Amino acid sequence: MKILGTRAASVSRQGLCTALLVASLSAAVGAAPAHSTADHDDPAPTPGNPQSQPHGSPNLTLPDLVPRPGASGGPGRDLGTGAVPDGATGIPATALAAYRNAEKIAKEQWPDCHVPWELIAGIGKVESEHAANYGLRSDGSTEKRIIGPALDGGQFALVRATDGGRWTGDPVYDHAIGPMQFLPSTWASYAVDGSGLGQKDPNNIFDAAAGTARYLCAGGLDLRNQADIDKAVLRYNNSQDYLNAVLGWMRAYQDGKAVPVADPPAAPGTPAPGRTAPSRGSDTTPAEPPRRSPQPSPSGPGPERPGKPTPTPAPKPTPGKTTEPKDPGKDKPVPPAPLPAGRLDRVGDGTLKATVGQSFTARAQVRAVDRNGKPVAGTKVRFEVIGDTEARFPGDSRTVTVVTGKDGSAAAPTLQAGGKAGDFTVRATVVGRDVKPVDFAATVEALPAPRADALERVGTGALKAKANASFAEVRVRALAKGKPVQGVALTATVLAADGKTPVKTGPFFKDDKGKPVRALTLPVTGEDGEVILSGLFTGAETGAYTVVLGTESGAQLVLHVTVTAT
Repeated sequence: MKILGTRAASVSRQGLCTALLVASLSAAVGAAPAHSTADHDDPAPTPGNPQSQPHGSPNLTLPDLVPRPGASGGPGRDLGTGAVPDGATGIPATALAAYRNAEKIAKEQWPDCHVPWELIAGIGKVESEHAANYGLRSDGSTEKRIIGPALDGGQFALVRATDGGRWTGDPVYDHAIGPMQFLPSTWASYAVDGSGLGQKDPNNIFDAAAGTARYLCAGGLDLRNQADIDKAVLRYNNSQDYLNAVLGWMRAYQDGKAVPVADPPAAPGTPAPGRTAPSRGSDTTPAEPPRRSPQPSPSGPGPERPGKPTPTPAPKPTPGKTTEPKDPGKDKPVPPAPLPAGRLDRVGDGTLKATVGQSFTARAQVRAVDRNGKPVAGTKVRFEVIGDTEARFPGDSRTVTVVTGKDGSAAAPTLQAGGKAGDFTVRATVVGRDVKPVDFAATVEALPAPRADALERVGTGALKAKANASFAEVRVRALAKGKPVQGVALTATVLAADGKTPVKTGPFFKDDKGKPVRALTLPVTGEDGEVILSGLFTGAETGAYTVVLGTESGAQLVLHVTVTAT
């Protein structure tokens, strides 16, 4: 009776906490703005899809409860040393990075979904304890594979293998796989390369977390709405207890209780989700697909009949020497998986300059390195042109992706400056990873002003006009080595008859407000090298004056003008 009373009290307390948790979550989410009902890139999973059916034993302990005796990452799963217990809010550093990276990818790929990383983390907590028991590595892989029980219709749903055993090793029945416990059929429809390694592996937590974001967002859901959150989570496991647990952990993480912890080693003897602890000598991964027996050659003898096996002669011992069996793999240790890129370093001084219409001589270049500063080959680096500019990569593109070489370096293709002068930025980022970008300042300079070494008047005749009138137009040509020059800017200044002394009376121009001015910038010369001087008024004073035309290069032309009495 005492034991039954204690158990009843525990169940009652958990039910009360669940009710309070659901009420608080509903109040916290509140009414969100209506989301777009436009078609989404991914169709929603069909009702009754295998992923939502029982496919393992998730950990449904709520974050406000103390760990229960013998707490595990799901029934029958021993946490082992260093793993995250039921009631704790610790998240292995790599798992936390994967969840946040998945949110970043979702913002780029499905911006109307608004999936928070804390929701993805809640599913990772409930499904596999963030892969903490399986030796989570910094590249997102695990020392031990995480494969759920066979879905043979016994304790769990009946789901026939859809991938021929590619991911699970079982060609007959499906199993949930990886840190986020995807079924192979679900992964085939919603897989994402979240690691940026050019693969889509449900066993890698970066890929799996990004795939979870895609699965939750499918069908145009907006996860600012509580109803859409519920609908998305129930796609994983159509159970109210499952929903309560996931939302409970999401809320705990959103309240700032997520604590980064070191990636723990694999716990000894950790079985897969939903399995009982293996007996001594058993393996935690499913057996390989059955192999066919060797077939006889059409022209050779038939298969041998069963008979007495011929014993293999034992090696003769050498006197004074102990003979040990040779382990073929002893001298061939498996190299550790390479670490992913954790940083981008700038290569070169990063100075990018070009002239309008020309190509840039320098290129943006970076090197991807891991957390130990070692170069990482095979990393996808995206270079993007940012700003108001006409500069483009080949193919008139503003973005291009380059894969790093053996030394970890990647260089953007040569930029074409385009026809617009100004400053802009070339940004380098690692595809699929939350790595600090590297920005390159770039400048497109205007073409140098054309230079003229001489100016000449086109036409002849005295330049005379009566007072309070205006002079006739004068055509002027700019020359360089005797040839007309296009695009030359000229200034015209009214001076005294000596061509040096400024004047306050006499001929004048008008500015854009109609006020008299005695200096004016003319339009640039045309294709024929010519420009027209017009709008020169005489004023009331009579006498001789000069109009001096000049260029920035120092070429000058002095025009003598006379104002006569009316």
